[in-house]
Amino acid sequence: MSLPGPAPSPGRTPAWRYAIGMFGTSIPINMIKGSMILFYVDILGLDVRAYGVVMVIYAVIDAIDNPVLGHLSDRTRTRFGRRRPWLLVGAPMLAACMIAFFSAPESLEGMGLLLWFAVFAILCEAFDSMLNANYGALLPELYPRERERAVANSLRQGFQLVALVISLAVTPVLTTQVFGTETSTQGFRTTAIIYGVIAVAVIVFMALGARENPRYATRERPMLLRSVGSILRNRLFWTVGLTGACYGIAMALVLSGIQLYVRYSLGLPVGHALYLQGIVILVSAGGLVAWTRVVALRGALWTWRLAFAVLAVSFAGLFLATDLVTAIAAGVLVGAGWSGMLATNDLIVARVLDADAARNGEHREGLFLSAFGFFSRLNGVVTGLALTSLGVFFGYNSGDDPGGDPGLAFRIYLCVYPFVLTAIGAVAARFISVPIETPAEQQPPGTDGAPAMEQPR
Repeated sequence: MSLPGPAPSPGRTPAWRYAIGMFGTSIPINMIKGSMILFYVDILGLDVRAYGVVMVIYAVIDAIDNPVLGHLSDRTRTRFGRRRPWLLVGAPMLAACMIAFFSAPESLEGMGLLLWFAVFAILCEAFDSMLNANYGALLPELYPRERERAVANSLRQGFQLVALVISLAVTPVLTTQVFGTETSTQGFRTTAIIYGVIAVAVIVFMALGARENPRYATRERPMLLRSVGSILRNRLFWTVGLTGACYGIAMALVLSGIQLYVRYSLGLPVGHALYLQGIVILVSAGGLVAWTRVVALRGALWTWRLAFAVLAVSFAGLFLATDLVTAIAAGVLVGAGWSGMLATNDLIVARVLDADAARNGEHREGLFLSAFGFFSRLNGVVTGLALTSLGVFFGYNSGDDPGGDPGLAFRIYLCVYPFVLTAIGAVAARFISVPIETPAEQQPPGTDGAPAMEQPR
C-alpha cells in the first residue's frame, strides 16, 4: 500500500480535550432516548404499537446508514483531517433536529403525530450516527497504547456520565417542573434548545483541538464492498459485537423506561427520577477510577467479564425495590456494573480495530466502528418490541390507556428484560478472547500477521 509522503508528527491531543466531546455528543441523544416515550406515548398519546413500528424502521435505517457514514469518513481527505469536518457539520444538524423532535404541536394526533415522530426520530438518529462514527474513530488513532487509551476512555465516559446527569436525571425536573408541567410539552422544547446550544459549543471546541494523525490517511482509499466483506468475515466482529449488544440494549431499556418506572412502579412523580438516576450515574462516575485500576492490573478482558456479571446481578435488586429508598440502594449496584462496562467495552472493541488495521494495512476505524454500531442499533428494535409487549401482556398502550397494572409492566421492562440480556452477555463473554495489545507488525516472525490472542487470567 502506498503511503503519503513524510508528514510531521501531530502534537499530542490532551486526553481531557478529546474526552469532553463525549459530553457534547451525549446530551442530545440521551435526552431523546430518555424522554421520547414519556413525551410521545404518555403525554401526546401515541399508541405503543405505532411507536414500536417506527422504532423497528428507525433501527433498520440506523443499521444501514452507520456503515455508510463510517466509510465516507474513512475516505475523507481534507487539510482539516478525516473526522473533523463531519463533527463540525453534524453537531448543529443534530441540535436542530432534536429541537424539532420536542416541538411537536400538541394539536397533532393520529397519523400527523406519527409522521412527526418518525421523521425527526430518524433524522436525529442519522446525525447522531454521523457524530459518533467520527468521534469514536478518533480514540484508537489519538491514543494507540492501551494505558493511554484507558485513561482517555475513562475521562470521556466520565464526561458522558456528567451529561447523563443533566440529560436524564435533571431533564425530568426541567421539563415537568421548571419550564413546564407533568402534562404539557413546553418544558421539553425549552430544555431541548438549551441542550442543543451546549452540545454544539462543546463538540466544536473538541473538534478544533483534535490533532489527527495524517499517517492514518493513506492515499489508497478503502473500498466499501471489499472492506465490508473483510469485516463480516472477522469472527471477532460477530462475537464481540453480539455480546456487547447485550449490554447496550439492556442499558437502552433502562434509560428509556426509568421515568415511567418511577411514575408507575414506584408511584412517584416523574421528577423523582432525578434522585434514582442521579445516584446511579454518580456511582458510575466514581467507579470509573476503580475499574480503570483493575484494567491496569488484570487487563481489559478479565475486567470486562467481571463487570458484565455485576451488572446482570444488579437488575434483580431493582425489580424487588418498593420505594425510592430501596430503588436507590439497588441503583448503587447498577451503577457499579455500568461503570465497569463503560470502562472496558470500548477497550475490547479497540483491540479488534487494532488487529484489523495490522492485518489489512488500512485504518478504517470509521467503517469498523459503524459496523459494530449495527449491533448497538438493535436497541431500537428491541426497545420497540419490549414496549409493544407491555401492551400485549399487561394492557399498557399509552398514558391514556395504561392497563390494569402498569407498575408491574415497567418492572418487567426495566428489570427483567435487562437481566436476561446481561446474563446472556456475561456467559458469552467467558468464551471470548481478544488480540493482545502488541500490533501484528511488532510480533515475532512466523505469526503470519495474525495477532496473538489474550487468554483468560
